[in-house]
Amino acid sequence: MPASRAELLSFLEDLEISSETHDHPAVFTVEESTGIHDRIPGGHTKNLFLKDKKGRLFLVVALHDAEIDLKSIHGKIGAQGRVSFGKADLLMEALGVEPGSVTPFALINDRTAQRVTPIFDAAMMAVDPLNFHPLQNTATTTISARDLMTFAKACGHTPQVIAVSGETV
Repeated sequence: MPASRAELLSFLEDLEISSETHDHPAVFTVEESTGIHDRIPGGHTKNLFLKDKKGRLFLVVALHDAEIDLKSIHGKIGAQGRVSFGKADLLMEALGVEPGSVTPFALINDRTAQRVTPIFDAAMMAVDPLNFHPLQNTATTTISARDLMTFAKACGHTPQVIAVSGETV
């Protein structure tokens, strides 16, 4: 059973990660979340759940307006051949979230299997604080970039910080 929002926030608290969560109407796309960006300071993000030809899974996290070339990203992230978006059932199986709620916080649901390779865009990691859905797209949780790394490592993952967007730091 995937972690709940309450379990995620408790996990963050146990790690002594400071966070602030704002409830809002459900948003499913970056475009729909534009109004929220004005009310919640910090970097807003998008999350791409990708699969390569060998079945390896990647979670690419970048700023909401980052341009990411899906035809060439495989070379940057170490994928075998071109990547495609992972299907909804695979997303639920691997990360325990539905489309529209993809978030690096979903790594809490991959602590045992370790199936997903997290990729954090270098340009995003230069922004502080950062905003992500707390496993549901009806809220946004703000944490520092440093605490995002702490969280991912506490989930057993070592995120790769790579310049995957057209932006460079």
